Amino acid sequence: MSGAPESLPPTRHSVSEGTNHPPEAEGGAPDSAIVTLTRRIAFSSGHRYWLPSLGPDGNRALFGRWASPFNHGHNYVLWVSAAGPVDPENGMVVNIKWIDDVLKERVLARFDQRSINDEVPEFADRAPSLENLLHHFRDTLADLPGGVRLTALKLEETPLLYGEWTAEPAMTTITRTYEFAASHRLHVPSLPTDENLRLFGKCNNANGHGHNYVLEVTVTGELDPRTGMSVDLDALDRVVHAEVVDRYDHRNLDLDVPELAGRNTTSEVVARAVFERLAPAVPGTLVRVRLFETARNVFEVSAP
Repeated sequence: MSGAPESLPPTRHSVSEGTNHPPEAEGGAPDSAIVTLTRRIAFSSGHRYWLPSLGPDGNRALFGRWASPFNHGHNYVLWVSAAGPVDPENGMVVNIKWIDDVLKERVLARFDQRSINDEVPEFADRAPSLENLLHHFRDTLADLPGGVRLTALKLEETPLLYGEWTAEPAMTTITRTYEFAASHRLHVPSLPTDENLRLFGKCNNANGHGHNYVLEVTVTGELDPRTGMSVDLDALDRVVHAEVVDRYDHRNLDLDVPELAGRNTTSEVVARAVFERLAPAVPGTLVRVRLFETARNVFEVSAP
């Protein structure tokens, strides 16, 4: 499987009102519009799913195929988002160098080129899962400088697995990435030929066309205090493959997939069909699906 396209990172600067600049109050002075700043850092760490108190049999029963007394490693990528009003004098939410200093002290100095189980005391008897790492960073970064408020974290363990924490709503999620190749044709039979061509262009080609679709599935669940995990990844993989990947991969979406029969297979329609199939089947609770039709076209369906 090829690597997924870079998933949508948190926006570096976004104003809550949806504009690119803080709106002005009377007299031309900026008002208290909230702006979110996101900083990205990377670090390399080793870790293992193995609790000394359990022994070999207990660890393998608890962690399954992830259990090993020996380390493996990841090149982690962490996005840290903080929000606050823009300072009317310097035009910044916070001096980004202050944020960098905190991240260097509390994340990089403690985790980069380290064995998490052995060299970070908080994980001496705590599983170094994405969820536990996110909660650790949430707690250690709670008092960011400059009066800004920590609003979100995203931690990528591999290009195919990442976790997110958000303050509002208070939620921790896990996202897995999958891939399938499928063909289709965009066509509405009730419309005349020239109208189909006008609407869909080359995507209305009579013999169809295809995509290497990339699918992100995001779930949440109750944290297991022993494993530090909120969802069984093996169970999630089995469900997504059975319900979507194995059914859609190397298929004609118009002709081979029953739930899409008679529908115009836009990515909006396909993404909704995927969400509807997965929602009752995944372990935990389905939060969203993102369907990358191409690197430029991304469609998202979220739980109401």
